[in-house]
Amino acid sequence: MVEELGNLIAGKRLNSQSGRYLDISNPATGQVIGKLGMSSASELSDAIANAKTAQPAWAAINPQRRARVMMNFVQLLNRDMDKLAKALSREHGKTIPDARGDIIRGLEVAEFCIGAPHLLKGEFSEGAGTDIDIHSLRQPLGVVAGITPFNFPAMIPMWKFCPAIVSGNAFILKPSERAPSVPLMLGELMLEAGLPEGILNVVNGDKEVVDAILDHEDIMAIGFVGSTPIAEYIYARGCTNGKRVQCFGSAKNHMIIMPDADLDQAADALVGAGYGAAGERCMAISVAVAVGDDTADALIEKLAPRVKGLKIGPYTAGNEVDFGPLITKEARQRVLDLVNSGVKQGADLVVDGRDFSLPDYAQGNFIGGCLFDNVNTEMDIYREEIFGPVLNIMRAKDYHEAIAIPMNNQYGNGVSIYTRDGDTARDFTSRINVGMVGVNVPIPVPLAYYTFGGWKKSGFGDLNQHGPHAFLFYTRTKTVTSRWPSGIKEGAEFVIPTMN
Repeated sequence: MVEELGNLIAGKRLNSQSGRYLDISNPATGQVIGKLGMSSASELSDAIANAKTAQPAWAAINPQRRARVMMNFVQLLNRDMDKLAKALSREHGKTIPDARGDIIRGLEVAEFCIGAPHLLKGEFSEGAGTDIDIHSLRQPLGVVAGITPFNFPAMIPMWKFCPAIVSGNAFILKPSERAPSVPLMLGELMLEAGLPEGILNVVNGDKEVVDAILDHEDIMAIGFVGSTPIAEYIYARGCTNGKRVQCFGSAKNHMIIMPDADLDQAADALVGAGYGAAGERCMAISVAVAVGDDTADALIEKLAPRVKGLKIGPYTAGNEVDFGPLITKEARQRVLDLVNSGVKQGADLVVDGRDFSLPDYAQGNFIGGCLFDNVNTEMDIYREEIFGPVLNIMRAKDYHEAIAIPMNNQYGNGVSIYTRDGDTARDFTSRINVGMVGVNVPIPVPLAYYTFGGWKKSGFGDLNQHGPHAFLFYTRTKTVTSRWPSGIKEGAEFVIPTMN
């Protein structure tokens, strides 16, 4: 008998009464392991009403006491790390190390939020005018909501609810229906940490619940992570209804490989950034732009055996596998269709993982790593976000042609460059029109106390991820993560990163 999952409302697990269900499957085996109730708009309204009732008392608690709840939550996350990672891997398919990385990146935001007493301080101006002093206060909005994706079912919910809750708000979390267990477990850990009932509610559902969040008058702000078409929809409808809305959309992340780069270091970085977590992350590097044909040829010579040697399997294999299956059969088929389109449109498929099969896991959503060469900007594999274990090599004659490729792309989430030249690195970081930039770093994800935010069609609305801060100038934020040439070591050990 499969487990039925529902919601967490007012501190209690409640099954949905809508009568509509979605099967939850193990991506490695195809086995149905649970069923998830799809909540109705009325069930969401009940959760919002409960949150609205509970929020004023929570907001009245001083920030130091709210921060102590986060301190307890961090301790509980560490206590239950293995339990959470196994549950996450079972529903998502990512390896246990990747699952732990997912949880840890969320835990880091919870740690950051322990500093709320300082972060929430206001400002004071003495003598702003004759006998006039002015001070500003930071106050919570009320009830706010987060709509989060399947690929990071621990990290992204924590990115959303931790800053909101420690700031005195109540929170409605609508997680992905593909991986619902860990968000529910996180909600229960927050209760165990001392959070009052009703401050964090987890409501599972589909478009009916999303639309109800966007339209409900008591939801004051919304955060979303997902594809750009849905981000545009949520941003437009939420803003029309007068809400503060922050949306992160799709991505097409590039890595520029200069002729002076350490190619072993770059190849290892590309394998980790392109194929880790089966490519199902918004910060995956899916395009490598090699400057000069000699650089491209040498890079492919190093990449091909690395990609062919990747170990693919279920999370139960532990540290013996590099990545696992895709989340659903539909996701696998979409990746296969894009790879087929790349072949038809003239790209060279150097490593073909389409026929990969795993004994005893015939019903799993596995696909082998694929490596393309001679990709151009007109091909579907370049224009679309693949979200699978596929890396595209593009060739540019010089640096200026290389950086024009990501600068002209519609997305602006992440980008990186591998070079030994400091002038090139500095020019790149200042000129590139992308929100997160790496120098000799494969996945330029900032730490919790820096802004995570894409530009162009990768981000809509307030780019300040962590809520408590205030903007003093109308600017957009670019975060640069650098490892300068002195940090490059010949023959560095290759490890697939577990960060987003």
